[in-house]
Amino acid sequence: MSDSTMEFSAAAAPLAEKLLPAALEIIARYPEGRSRSALLPLLHLVQTEEGHVSPNGVAFCAEVLGINKAQVGAVATFYTMYKRRPTGEYLVSVCTNTLCNMMGGQDVYDRLNDHLGVGHDETTADGRITLEHAECLAACDYAPVVTVNYDFAIDEATPDSAVELVESLRKGERPTPTRGARICSLKEMQHQLAGFADEREGAVADGPAGAPTLRGVNLAQQHGIAVPNFHLDAPIAKTKPAREETK
Repeated sequence: MSDSTMEFSAAAAPLAEKLLPAALEIIARYPEGRSRSALLPLLHLVQTEEGHVSPNGVAFCAEVLGINKAQVGAVATFYTMYKRRPTGEYLVSVCTNTLCNMMGGQDVYDRLNDHLGVGHDETTADGRITLEHAECLAACDYAPVVTVNYDFAIDEATPDSAVELVESLRKGERPTPTRGARICSLKEMQHQLAGFADEREGAVADGPAGAPTLRGVNLAQQHGIAVPNFHLDAPIAKTKPAREETK
């Protein structure tokens, strides 16, 4: 498959003109005959250009993979990271799951809702901020947490710190996150999720894990607790699946 041998419909052609080389690079990562597995990163690639998965994006993915649009749409509507309508430059997600909620996550979300004048999955008039409440952001030890374009931005968030964050973003600033990588735009993040490196200078954080994350390890060390017969450098033995072992 090459750029010169592919033809696209009128719907897919504009994106093909911009994204085809990168799309073919993604598809080449997969074994021959398994190109359909490239659909997930291809949908992220489409969002680097449009900020969401548009009908034209669905057509492009379908045609470059040789599948139908219904198959693409089924995937694009299943995962929440694929947006079906235009999304702001910064997707601000507030965890409102059980622990974060108990620690004030709903208060943070409600304050942003009032301050920005938008609800879940809605975007401010300036196109800067899309707000969403998230079921879980996998950082219970820092509850409540707020992410910007899927990177952690505020740990132990408060309504005031969340408002300060979004106001900085609306001014065109990129405030330093509590931990993790530097804040990037949604389209820049989609480029990374499509499997390409973040080439911004100093973009990838390399700091140590925070104290809450290491609390369990430190307690185990203090009290001499360890997994019996565990050796860090021991190779992991491969075992046969249970069904094979019983034959």
